Amino acid sequence: MKATCFIFFILLTFGCSTEKLYDVGQIKTDKGELLIWLNDETPNHKANFIKLANAGYWDTLSFNRVIKDFVAQGGCPDTPAGFADSPYLLKPEFNDSIKHVYGAFAAGRDDNPEMLSAGCQFYVVQNKNGLARLDNKYTVYGHVFKGMDVIDAIVSVPTDSIDEPLSKIMLDVNIIKMTKKDIESNRFKVPH
Repeated sequence: MKATCFIFFILLTFGCSTEKLYDVGQIKTDKGELLIWLNDETPNHKANFIKLANAGYWDTLSFNRVIKDFVAQGGCPDTPAGFADSPYLLKPEFNDSIKHVYGAFAAGRDDNPEMLSAGCQFYVVQNKNGLARLDNKYTVYGHVFKGMDVIDAIVSVPTDSIDEPLSKIMLDVNIIKMTKKDIESNRFKVPH
């Protein structure tokens, strides 16, 4: 009887945790791992990223455009056809409180007048001063809270004339669950 009560106590204490888990973007490359906070203020872009990550959409693609002091971009081919390879386009979700700061995670797009985002393309701001000129022109929907050293390494690789790395930097994109404590242990303040 004592053993049964002890097991029941353990299950109540540890097995029924109500600590909230957050969806976090994870991008693994041969240069290291990125962890990305996904903003609730941009629900369509967040849901799209989660959907494509869970489907393994990006796992055969790479960071295809990298420019030091600018961005590391990946997710769909950077071709003269523009975003013809994107599965669909998303309406912009601009938010005045979410800026293109160092580590901002945003959606790529071409020069379409509606400023629609490519469903598949993303970039990380690598410029340490941010890129304020892109605010309210491209949707920022997350922030890299671990792995900016990886991004710094990625934008430093040798590239060709269209800023594509000479050696491919492949993507392995996932959604992982993390607690507030685990996220904040990376010196990132959970906004909620």
